[in-house]
Amino acid sequence: MDWIPTISELSGPRYQRIVDAMEADIAAGRLVRGQQLPTQRALAKALDVDLTTVTRAYTEARRRGLMEARVGQGSFVSETSARRAVDLPHPVAIDLSMNVPPHPLEAQLDERIIAGLESIRAQSGLTAYLNYQPPGGSAHEREVAARWMRARVPHAHADRLVVFPGAQTILFNLLAHLARPGDVVLTEALTFPGIKAAAAQLGIRLVGIAMDDGGILPDALARACRAHKPRAVYLIPTLHNPTTATLSPERRGAVAKIIRDADTILIEDDAYGLLDRSASPIANLIPERTYLATTLSKCIAPALRVAYLVTPDGGAQRQMRTSLQATVQMPAPLMVALVTHWIETGVADRIITAIRNEAVGRQQLAQRTLKGFQFLARPAAHHLWLRLPERRPDVAADLLRNGLAIVAADAFTVGGTPPQAARVSLGAARNRSELTAALRILVGALQKPADTRQIV
Repeated sequence: MDWIPTISELSGPRYQRIVDAMEADIAAGRLVRGQQLPTQRALAKALDVDLTTVTRAYTEARRRGLMEARVGQGSFVSETSARRAVDLPHPVAIDLSMNVPPHPLEAQLDERIIAGLESIRAQSGLTAYLNYQPPGGSAHEREVAARWMRARVPHAHADRLVVFPGAQTILFNLLAHLARPGDVVLTEALTFPGIKAAAAQLGIRLVGIAMDDGGILPDALARACRAHKPRAVYLIPTLHNPTTATLSPERRGAVAKIIRDADTILIEDDAYGLLDRSASPIANLIPERTYLATTLSKCIAPALRVAYLVTPDGGAQRQMRTSLQATVQMPAPLMVALVTHWIETGVADRIITAIRNEAVGRQQLAQRTLKGFQFLARPAAHHLWLRLPERRPDVAADLLRNGLAIVAADAFTVGGTPPQAARVSLGAARNRSELTAALRILVGALQKPADTRQIV
């Protein structure tokens, strides 16, 4: 038996001591993800306790997300932190539709949230963050964020940065600031549904620009700029949602020149940039014409509701802070304080590294399971773009009837006919075992022959 916990030095009921020892050994690396745990009977004998004590301990460990049971195989250290199945909407059993980051045990989110809040409490007290704070973040919070971002965005400075409650709020406020009802904003032909929703609410017309597997086509963008005189261009140049396309340096240079020559503004959605730091934002080429939005939703957790907007200049920064105050007043102060603490102490980068590594592992799993099918993917992306069989236009609906959710192309399409494709979000599965099961269901649906029932 590989694992025998030391519980004599711990306090509390015996079952609780077993769980606490398991949690400590996972944090210390003495237990690793996927490692098989002893049977309940074997552990009870090794610790000289009754079987019900170990049964209760294993039940509590599963509730905390420390371990998982596999039918016919035994109990194993969990691959990810807990994500409750009851959070899924009916009739979804496995959700591959939400593009959220996985939470591997190495990220230690539960422990780091508790430790971070305790550090904030010891330093200034938690109630200090229960009052109104400056819209867009305090000078210290903006300086910490700007210093952190300068590794990728050299022109990021506190007087050009605004802290927002999530990227969606950034997009809505930017569209309201830059355009009026009836104005045109250009996007990729496939784009983030959030920008579509914001534009529809504001009466702004989106025009989609042709893409290939490498992303937006510069020549098509140039023609659209001449034809439409857009108020802005919205792009996701790194790990594009939904296609995962990442623009080459050459295309980034071409896009920057087109935007400068067209005398327009770039809204660069850098939601996934921290997962692929080799890609330099287009904002670095035209900082005076770019609003760069960076969020922690895709690299740490969406519920933090912390995002950063780097503006073209100080005047634009003040305008966006005023706009933020008029719409949602401020981001949640305690969440901003927690993220600021994580950035200052290096914890944020360690969490992101763990999540990036898990994304790479899940992409490798998908490559093996979906071998033989056509899809676009990148190593650190949380999703892939799957080509669906032309003979099976109903695959997404068919999967949903079988309890598996993915997102068909029409949700992302801006004008024109949606391609026969779907986004499959790999981070949404609670662990790799669930992801494997989901991908096998997907493969079965893709291999299923077209419905040949006759209408009589």
